[in-house]
Amino acid sequence: MTRSVSQSSLQHDGRRIPGEGGTWVFLFGDMLVFGAFFVTFLVERAAFPEAFDVARATLHIGVGVLNTLVLLTSSLLVVLALNAMRAGVRSIATRAVAVAIAFGLVFIALKVFEYVSLGTAGHGPGSNPFYLYYFILTGLHLFHVCLGLAALTFVLTQTRRTELSPNRTALVESGACFWHLVDLLWIFLFALLYLVS
Repeated sequence: MTRSVSQSSLQHDGRRIPGEGGTWVFLFGDMLVFGAFFVTFLVERAAFPEAFDVARATLHIGVGVLNTLVLLTSSLLVVLALNAMRAGVRSIATRAVAVAIAFGLVFIALKVFEYVSLGTAGHGPGSNPFYLYYFILTGLHLFHVCLGLAALTFVLTQTRRTELSPNRTALVESGACFWHLVDLLWIFLFALLYLVS
């Protein structure tokens, strides 16, 4: 009974877009804001290439790679959770979302470690333009991670329900889409801040 109810409530109706329509307006708007920041960063970097390269070399690339793997894994877990919910396997969905949240917390811990490490070495936001952009961009992304964790916490509460209405299903999918956006933005940030020289 639980299986069939959950399966029907989360099943795709042909080729529909997941989540609520308003969610996609928000997501695309968010991407435009980050895109404007990325362009501004690249323009500033073109003006001071040597200073930006020297500053970039002080970043912890290993932490950046680890954070990338953490977010990619958490996004995969969210996909598995939605598939489990559609199949009516709530226990797997609950565990997958819980582990995805744990990975999000690991990301925050690693980012705080990096902030403290840079600050201790005297590389604060006022050191040079690179660090200013680094802290603005990663700080804005970190805020999105916190919002994404709140969305995943909501999704976690829904994995325990025996029935999801179409509205709740759309909210669950919207939360998952927002978390994927958080992952996508980090991939661009990682390439822009840690790799481009």
